[in-house]
Amino acid sequence: MKSILYKIIFFFFIALQLQAQELLPFVENYSKSDYQGDNQIWNVAQGNDDAMYFANNHYLLRYDGVKWEKYTLPNKTIIRSILIEGDKIYSGSYKEFGYWYRKEGKMHYVSITKNLRLFDEKDNEEIWKIFRFNGSLYFQSFNDVFVYNGKSIRKIKFPFLISYCFAVDNNLYVASVQDGIFKMNDKYIATPRGWDVLKNTVVHAIEKYQNKTYIFSQKKGVFIVEKNGLKSWDNPINEVLKSATINVARFIKGDKLVIGTGNRGIIILDLKTNQYKNIERDNVLMNNSVLSLGFDKENDLWLGLDNGLAHVEVNSPITFFYDNSGLLGSVYSVAAIDKGYLIASNHGIFKYSSGKFNIIPNTQGQGWNISLINGKYIIGHNDGTFSYENNTLSKINGVSGGWNMSKSSITNTYFQSTYSGILVYDNLSNLSQYKVIKDLAKPIKYVAQNKKNEIWAADNYRGLYRVLLDDNYNTLKVENVTQQSKIANDFGIKIFEFRKEILFLINNTWYTYNSITNKLEENELFTSNFKDVTDVVSIDEDHFMVLQNGILYHIYAEGNKFIWNIIQEKYYKGKLINENLRIFKKDKDYLFNLDDGFISLKLEYENKQKSKVEIEAFSNEELIADDSKIKFNTELKINVISGIYGASKPNLFYILNKSKEYIPISDGQIVLNNLSSGYHLVEIYKHDGATYDKVSEYKFKVAQPWYFSFWMILLYFLIIGGVLFLYYKWNKLRYMQKLRLQAEELKHQREILEMELKKENEMNIQEYEKHILELELQTKSSEVAGKSLSIAKQSEMIEKIQGILDTEKDFSKLRSEIKKAIKINEVNKHEWETFETNLNQIHNEFINNLTKKYPNLTPKDIKLCIYLKMNLSSKEIAPLMNISFRGVELHRYRLRKKLNLNQDENLSKFLLSI
Repeated sequence: MKSILYKIIFFFFIALQLQAQELLPFVENYSKSDYQGDNQIWNVAQGNDDAMYFANNHYLLRYDGVKWEKYTLPNKTIIRSILIEGDKIYSGSYKEFGYWYRKEGKMHYVSITKNLRLFDEKDNEEIWKIFRFNGSLYFQSFNDVFVYNGKSIRKIKFPFLISYCFAVDNNLYVASVQDGIFKMNDKYIATPRGWDVLKNTVVHAIEKYQNKTYIFSQKKGVFIVEKNGLKSWDNPINEVLKSATINVARFIKGDKLVIGTGNRGIIILDLKTNQYKNIERDNVLMNNSVLSLGFDKENDLWLGLDNGLAHVEVNSPITFFYDNSGLLGSVYSVAAIDKGYLIASNHGIFKYSSGKFNIIPNTQGQGWNISLINGKYIIGHNDGTFSYENNTLSKINGVSGGWNMSKSSITNTYFQSTYSGILVYDNLSNLSQYKVIKDLAKPIKYVAQNKKNEIWAADNYRGLYRVLLDDNYNTLKVENVTQQSKIANDFGIKIFEFRKEILFLINNTWYTYNSITNKLEENELFTSNFKDVTDVVSIDEDHFMVLQNGILYHIYAEGNKFIWNIIQEKYYKGKLINENLRIFKKDKDYLFNLDDGFISLKLEYENKQKSKVEIEAFSNEELIADDSKIKFNTELKINVISGIYGASKPNLFYILNKSKEYIPISDGQIVLNNLSSGYHLVEIYKHDGATYDKVSEYKFKVAQPWYFSFWMILLYFLIIGGVLFLYYKWNKLRYMQKLRLQAEELKHQREILEMELKKENEMNIQEYEKHILELELQTKSSEVAGKSLSIAKQSEMIEKIQGILDTEKDFSKLRSEIKKAIKINEVNKHEWETFETNLNQIHNEFINNLTKKYPNLTPKDIKLCIYLKMNLSSKEIAPLMNISFRGVELHRYRLRKKLNLNQDENLSKFLLSI
């Protein structure tokens, strides 16, 4: 019972002395998907080339801040340890150790143990630690230590399992797994007197601090070496460490101790104040098992984890308050209170103290702003304005939407901008009494005053107003100054007070008010120094912050000179709340809000950007030296390596071929494609926000396309020469052929002339024959005409006989006259047959066309068609066809039907068209 009581009292005592700080350093986590390697990181070290090296199971990882590289041993075994000396990176693995060196942009491995039988076949030896002691390199496994003097290797075998060896001053300690620590003297080992307490525990670190030796055991906590033995460290955190499982420990710059644990991440203890920071999975770390610790030249921390690695900026002037619970929401304002913070978010007003969040009752909803006035915290909220003092919250007024609170630069009066206008607090002893500015009942975002009876107000949306008041803050006049000044784009105006002068940031241009012209005029000082600024927030008279091209800069004003300090984008990328950046100053630090917490930055912080950068250019994974040549139409990757991983990393830009455009270098890499052939120049500049300073350059040449190379040009000349030669030979051959052709042509001309004469004779004969045929045709046509005439005469004869019959009554005489008429007009039967034959020959083509189109026509129909085509009348056709006139008309009617003609179409014209 007593022991339990003692433990309760002891832990209560620890709780009183220990205070966990909520502000944590910035942590960059790298998972295996980032470096494309294995899980565990067993060792971390920074090389003389400023690159970070990691022992990552099957890989040696290299990271220069831009590019990850990974390499495997020739035997593909696990790398457990590394040590960097000069340009060599020593590594230890399974039954193997050697060193790496970098050449032409790649790491190369040299084995020290190759062809040496150093390892027992039965032992599974792995080199877990490499260190230098007394001028030799020591490679330690669990069973043996191999001492390498640069020429030969000496093996020391121990009768027990080793956890780790530690070189402290001129002493070498060997920690066994079960039997405690032994002090080694050449080949002999002995247990120091009074160190028996370390038996049955594993020692993971022995470190010196202020002339004291500290021993860090895995489960028994920390011990201090004294003359008569070991003493348990009397620091209150020691009890916490006993349950945390210590894996690694290091004292670092600034009187701090870093302890990597197996289940609680890392603990960073400030030895001056006994305050500590615990960085673990619950806040920002990927996992809680820390396997190794390393430091870079900025004294920042690198953690090798059981799964991944982390870069912890313990030496950075920037610290963070993270809310991974989501309880806070988006933070719009923060203020430091005694042993904690007061936080206004979109979820309400929170108090953070002793590691816990508590929402202040009746403050749920949108909180906008927190200002410290006369020891009271004045909180602007959707539901009104509140006062917080001595852990007590009271409501001042119910005017909703207290965006900002600003103090007059000439009196102690405060102005509050709200959803519905401006409130005036001129009695600080009683803030519940306030006045309302009349005639400006609209959402006002910013208010400022630097002259009596005059205030400036910026509308939340657009417009800048100058309000003239009497001594009792009654409105005399309201002027829309942006309209008067004819500024078209007056959206989102910012009011900024600098040394009692009021400036206006309108559409990336700075203005001041000219009281003589009653118009806004550009401010030369700020316009020339602060271009492309989208937001500005005051800290104090000499310090303010600007947001330029998405980057935050902390500005220190020294007279009319401005000192720029970049706050790297990685700290707040995607976490700024647009147009709602607010700053709270506390002593030499200032706080500003983020989406998921807030940042604390030291006021005297100066980012002295390093001017030296290294350039490594790669084409097709091959290193390309400066002033070298690359192939045409290939991609060139230029890595701009600063060797800085923390807050002082330079803000870099580049210019290609003397252009005037400064292009930001994203993640330290420039990728160039589609470059024309010839020389190119890449100039690297660092940018502090105001000026560009050249820090390096890289020249290279792009080769001509393969089709313009020397050999191709030579080939072109050969081809052209060959073509010309062939052309010459071809011309000569053609000339000879031409001579032969001319001779043949003369011969052919004679033959052609003879043929032409022969042809001409034949044509004359054909013309003669044609003429004969035409004469025959004319003869036949004459015969046809004659026959037609004969037929006509017969018709006359018949008519004459008819007349005789009608007039003559004497039968004898009638008979005699008829015979006489018939004899006169008798038609020869042979003559009629000849007529029909000639008629068919003349109209043969017409008959053929007609029978093809209308195969159902009879010979009688065809004969009628011929007569009609000859333009003979029905009266003329009747005797030719030996039918009556009416029979001809009836036959014409039937023919029209067979030819599918309507009544409007002329039958003779139709037949002429066939």
